[in-house]
Amino acid sequence: MINVHNKYKTIVSEDSRYYIVSGGRGSGKSFGVNTLLVMLTFEAGHTILFTRYTLTSAYISIIPEFIEKLELLDVIQHFHITKDEIINKQTGSKIIFRGIKTSSGDQTANLKSLQGITTWVVDEAEELTDEQKFDTIDLSVRQQGKPNRVILILNPTTKEHFIYRRFFEDRGVQEGSNITKGNTTYIHTTYLDNIDNLSKSYIEQIAQMRERRPEKYKQQMLGAWLNKAEGVIFDNWTIGEFKRKGVSVWGQDYGFAADPTTLIETNIDTSTKTIYLRECVYLPRLTTSQIAELNLKHARDGLIIGDSAEPRLITEIKAKGCNVLPSIKGQGSVTYGISLLQDYDLVVSPDSTNLIKELNNYRWLERKSNTPIDKYNHLIDAVRYAVGYQLQNPNRGKYIVH
Repeated sequence: MINVHNKYKTIVSEDSRYYIVSGGRGSGKSFGVNTLLVMLTFEAGHTILFTRYTLTSAYISIIPEFIEKLELLDVIQHFHITKDEIINKQTGSKIIFRGIKTSSGDQTANLKSLQGITTWVVDEAEELTDEQKFDTIDLSVRQQGKPNRVILILNPTTKEHFIYRRFFEDRGVQEGSNITKGNTTYIHTTYLDNIDNLSKSYIEQIAQMRERRPEKYKQQMLGAWLNKAEGVIFDNWTIGEFKRKGVSVWGQDYGFAADPTTLIETNIDTSTKTIYLRECVYLPRLTTSQIAELNLKHARDGLIIGDSAEPRLITEIKAKGCNVLPSIKGQGSVTYGISLLQDYDLVVSPDSTNLIKELNNYRWLERKSNTPIDKYNHLIDAVRYAVGYQLQNPNRGKYIVH
């Protein structure tokens, strides 16, 4: 039998609707919660919906983690395991694994129609930035006869996230608390709560981070919520409704191997100096035909400004019916594009999960030379291409493929 930290045991001992399980890396929060979920299935009548915002294959990414728990608990013989479910053969209780967003698109409507859900778990909940999607599924967890639980497991990001605003700021709860307030139980752990299970080399890495990068240590290891302005390039953005004020222009960055190809819709309201942004595509390993198909699906005949570093690819996509022009690049174009974006208010649609992640992490490598880091920029680069074209071109959006 394995031990679970007492802090996590409040998930079964407290009678709350919501459980906010936050903490830094190495804190053991996923291990602790998942172990309790396995133990919960030995009670009849439970159907546990375990989700991540993006999930391609539960059998590859999540179920192996649960198999490890079953083996450690020495109970694997009591379970039937499929590609997306773990079923307790003694009680019939089960854990089903789903993605809120999959390769087939948004699954919110399908998830809310699932019957008999007693517990909903959102792992890596910081990735779920759309509060409306959360509310839709939350309202479907209403099975009678069993406690209904909604468990959010997360590494805190910035205070712009609806989880912070809704469960901490609006309720007057101090971050890092281990309390129950109203219908919500807060569980916060750090690597210090799990230090007996961490390797010596990992602990040494943490010590180096604490000394050299104290802000990174505070957020990643202690699980602190950050103000969005700390060290990031863009602090002029909010999450809000995407509005179309006239013609939209799309930006596109092309990825290779593990890097994603991206497509983002931009719409500029010059009267209020506001740029509205909506993420459309963020996918790795796309073929030319797949890129063209997605472009036509999202932009139709709208103008796309693509990365000019790939002229051959742009020519091939254009030949497949897409309305694509190459971006304008040159010395200082990155810095200039950043300055253009900083001069406007950016409004990011709630479902633009990857863009929000980039904006939270895109920082200066060297501030004196205005050099940004070369990561967390796949969508931001696409935004630069589209916005740069529009603000420098009086006929923006009017180019049509012939």
